[in-house]
Amino acid sequence: MSAQGDVASRSWELSESVVVEAPPDQVYAAISDVRRMREWSPECVGVLVYRGRKGPRPSFIGFNRNGARRWFTFCRVTVSDAPGEFAFRVSVAGLPIATWGFRLTPARSDPAGADSESTHVTQYWRDLRRGGRGRAADLLGAAIAGTSPQERVRANRSGMITTLGRLKRSLEAVPEAE
Repeated sequence: MSAQGDVASRSWELSESVVVEAPPDQVYAAISDVRRMREWSPECVGVLVYRGRKGPRPSFIGFNRNGARRWFTFCRVTVSDAPGEFAFRVSVAGLPIATWGFRLTPARSDPAGADSESTHVTQYWRDLRRGGRGRAADLLGAAIAGTSPQERVRANRSGMITTLGRLKRSLEAVPEAE
């Protein structure tokens, strides 16, 4: 079997959702500050935004870990549509890996349909490892991150659930009175 495994049965996209008790602009401000991703993601341990590229579409380096394995990725913001969507494209050694993003919509909890101060957050992932370059990226992922394409899908789904749970707890935390 190739590094890509059975391509026909491979998952190319994932998404997970949660409702956060915070307004969309507050949620967007948090997720679009890519330096905060390490607070929520179980795999990201740090982010370095390229100097001078802190605008709405920054480029950055993500530092990641899986057990004892450590690696970095090059990322470029591709969607910065406040407060509705934020996404970035990930590559390693010039090879496209994935697009990660968040879609935000006001949550409706009032039976009359009035907007609440809650946000429906959907995190999504799209695998970009296709063709010959995709096979090279799969091999690199297996060697560096220690995950096959099928294991990567499982790890990403688990990581998304963890990320969204931590994001929710972080944004819903009540600050302590001083």
